[in-house]
Amino acid sequence: MRQGLRAERIPVAGPWVTDREVKYVADAAANAWYGNANSYNQRFEDAFAEYIGSRHAVSLPSCTSAIHLSLAALGIGPGDEVILPDLTWIASAAPVAYVGATPVFADADERTWCLDASAFEAAITERTRAVIPVDLYGSMPDFDAILDIARRHDIHVIEDAAEALGSEYKGRKAGNFGETGVFSFHGSKTLTTGEGGMLVTDDAALHRRVLFLRDHGRKPGDRMFRNEEIAFKYKMSAFQAAFGLAQLERVDELIQRKREIFSWYRVQLGQIPELTLNFEPADVKNSYWMVTAVLDPSLALGKEAVIAKLDDWNIDSRPFFSPLTSLKPYRGLQPSAEADHPVSYRLAASGVNLPSGYNLTEDDVAYVCTAMKEIAAQAPGRSPIG
Repeated sequence: MRQGLRAERIPVAGPWVTDREVKYVADAAANAWYGNANSYNQRFEDAFAEYIGSRHAVSLPSCTSAIHLSLAALGIGPGDEVILPDLTWIASAAPVAYVGATPVFADADERTWCLDASAFEAAITERTRAVIPVDLYGSMPDFDAILDIARRHDIHVIEDAAEALGSEYKGRKAGNFGETGVFSFHGSKTLTTGEGGMLVTDDAALHRRVLFLRDHGRKPGDRMFRNEEIAFKYKMSAFQAAFGLAQLERVDELIQRKREIFSWYRVQLGQIPELTLNFEPADVKNSYWMVTAVLDPSLALGKEAVIAKLDDWNIDSRPFFSPLTSLKPYRGLQPSAEADHPVSYRLAASGVNLPSGYNLTEDDVAYVCTAMKEIAAQAPGRSPIG
């Protein structure tokens, strides 16, 4: 057995739950029925919209459903193209297929790991109707450039802020940069409801359309169950909303904790030249949903090997998302994608998400960093690091 090996495994992610969440969910279970059935959902939506700085918020079962509703409400469909980064989770792209449109993938920016503005512009065709920039791992792209390009080409913008609650670009919170902004409340996220999502928008007509589509094509307030279109069933339960409201009331504390965890990693790993951590430009506040380390190609150490070696230390980790064009559902869609998207393929090859859960202590992070230093020191392509 490795000397000093931790007996208890260090998980890669997890929530911070207090008595407040338990109290709110218990109250919802007891009282969120009859005339109060929507009370927690409304409170959660109102508080979330206020926090983000948007006019409207709609609670949903997932961020995936929020992207789907955004596309459907904007009228995106067959024959249309939607541009999005190659380097993201499949949930950003799958809803494009739900509405019958075609995804077009573009490369990432070297520093932010988000959609590169010039790559976005180069991917535009006469069929382009929308773009979905993704705030990857809490980072944010160059929204000034992306929005300028979108305006000049009359392209709808859906901001996928699933991983970036609390991040800011030039003082504006993530989620405010598209016609809609969408969030995830998966169990691993900065704010969780176990599963769940939120859509925000400033557009009153778009908000009404989203409410209509999420409830089987019924107008809000309809009591006669008259369906006017075949639509969807995308609602969040009162229990999830109660849990989310309790978390939202602690959101500053949650984000501060995420940034503190990242600061521990930065102190111990930030000076290793062969390893790059999440970047924070001067005009961005990164909420650091996941602490991510990208190893230099000179180490000749892929993410699968790093994950296996961390496992030997009893440390859980996750791979940097694979480029979507490398995965079976999209392979062959853009045959030259690997050559055209060099940044995405390089980052994905050796990037690893390190433990980022709220239960981490500074000693836990020190242990993970010791493991990473040893892994880098013993890498096939590199002599030991002093």
